[in-house]
Amino acid sequence: MTQNNILIRRYIIVGERRLSNYWWAIIIFLGSCGFLATGFCSYLGIPNWLSLFNTTENLLAENQELTLTPLPFFPQGLLMSFYGSLGFLLSIYWSLLIFWNVGGGFNEFNKKEGFVRIFRWGYPGKNRKIDLSYSLKDIEAIRIELKQGIDSQRTIFLRLKGKREIPLTGISQPLTLKEIEKQASELANFLQVSLEAQ
Repeated sequence: MTQNNILIRRYIIVGERRLSNYWWAIIIFLGSCGFLATGFCSYLGIPNWLSLFNTTENLLAENQELTLTPLPFFPQGLLMSFYGSLGFLLSIYWSLLIFWNVGGGFNEFNKKEGFVRIFRWGYPGKNRKIDLSYSLKDIEAIRIELKQGIDSQRTIFLRLKGKREIPLTGISQPLTLKEIEKQASELANFLQVSLEAQ
């Protein structure tokens, strides 16, 4: 281990570029395309591939010939178009969040230069970069906050002088209890400050 590795610690925060976000953006996009295609076919008065499944089930039960009928535009086709448009817009928004990597960044603890740096990417605009820097002398403690329940949260906070607290873990970054305790204790030992739990 080099001298720089001993004196500098950097923790990467993933942000929106998680595998689950890629998955849901693709699924919502594909689903919205299906809804839009159904609504468009309904508007034009042509049968859609979805009506094939419904008609085939009816024919198997009744032993009739296969005839495809278009879905009526009002209200079914209109609703399909509406839901498809909403899903399409949601998938675009989700894709932009992934592209911008909102919430991503790093926490750097530098004993060599005597500072802590917290960097995050935000939404586009003049305040897109959130870059905070504090002296290591201002750090009073590392605090862990555990909230149990349906939406359980486990957060590590950096407590500075004046009772100011800065969260170090990413928003909705799923860490296990063991991981959060290990990371917090390593950080408290590295900075030589107390570790508090709530």
